[in-house]
Amino acid sequence: MPTTDLSLENIERAAHVIDPVFRDSPQFVDEQLWQALGRPVVVKVETANPIRCFKGRGSDFLVHDLEARQKLVCASAGNFGQAIAYSARTRGMGAEVFVAADANPLKIDRIRSFGAVVTVGGPDFDAAKNQARAYADQHSDCVFVEDGDEPAITEGAGTIAIELLKSGPLDAIVVPLGDGALITGIALWTKHHSPQTKIVGVCASGSPAMLHSWRAGRSLPEETVNTIADGIAVQTPIPKAVERMQGLVDDVVLVDDPQMLEAMRLAATTLGIILEPSGAAGLAAIQVHAPAGDRLATVLTGGNIHPNLIPELFK
Repeated sequence: MPTTDLSLENIERAAHVIDPVFRDSPQFVDEQLWQALGRPVVVKVETANPIRCFKGRGSDFLVHDLEARQKLVCASAGNFGQAIAYSARTRGMGAEVFVAADANPLKIDRIRSFGAVVTVGGPDFDAAKNQARAYADQHSDCVFVEDGDEPAITEGAGTIAIELLKSGPLDAIVVPLGDGALITGIALWTKHHSPQTKIVGVCASGSPAMLHSWRAGRSLPEETVNTIADGIAVQTPIPKAVERMQGLVDDVVLVDDPQMLEAMRLAATTLGIILEPSGAAGLAAIQVHAPAGDRLATVLTGGNIHPNLIPELFK
């Protein structure tokens, strides 16, 4: 196993202490999806919770060990902000989420619904993150939380692997790859308990920074990002996240926006589940790249679809 600052013991602890609404999400093999993909694929449905995505696992584990008097500050494309807002509220903590000017309005509304303050921090995500960090530095009661950097967030996400491996032997787990917390948490637990299982990350072709960074072993920012999948749109990879992936992730592949849209339609017609583009990235990769193995799994990571994309599901 590669050296890491993450802990298997913490992943196991997280499985017992995080809010039950985020644990033991549905996972199953659907017959129609099996026929469409040509082999059984275990789908892990992380949309059936109050924030419609997987990120509540990591945020809840993080706040579990924080002082309740603190105020959490973060930047988010939307889903992580929801998770921080929800987890902070359950602990009686304050939260402020910085977003880009073009962030999904549905996600912004949901962040506010959980009691967090939403601040537009600039034209893009990196600008919003810089504003969030500066704001936290200027206020002594604030804690800046960076998704992909905090070990507890990755360890909380790793609880998904504990549950997935209960479904039996898996040849590969195909995981949407954004900031790296999800894939690293899953990979750490899986490689220890099922070393033969391959871990495959999926990036959007319009946002390949994590692919290039993983291959190089260091953060390689992209000049621009152009994808409908805001949940995996990464312009500047977090160095610590890239470092943790080394030796744990077996492959990273790209899927384009039309392929994710087709996977969203497939999920809607076979599973009856509405996914956002990043939430369908794993299905798209299985359709397009056909990873080796007779039994695969993927995580349906989020269902907070942009309102403009809803008509695309029914074309």
